[in-house]
Amino acid sequence: MVCRFIRGRILFKDALNTIKIGGFKLGFWFAQQGSIYVFVILIFVYVRLMNKLDKKYGYNE
Repeated sequence: MVCRFIRGRILFKDALNTIKIGGFKLGFWFAQQGSIYVFVILIFVYVRLMNKLDKKYGYNE
């Protein structure tokens, strides 16, 4: 899913870069915001998986 999201943004990069926001091309803004969202999602997934692992082995906080 993440690869498809990133690949889709790269494919439309040229079309998006024709629009500028704040002096930067729109393709830049999409890439910047997308990478932040993916990073935050990865943090939540990691926390959830580690909590499951803790419960499995009896390490509850």
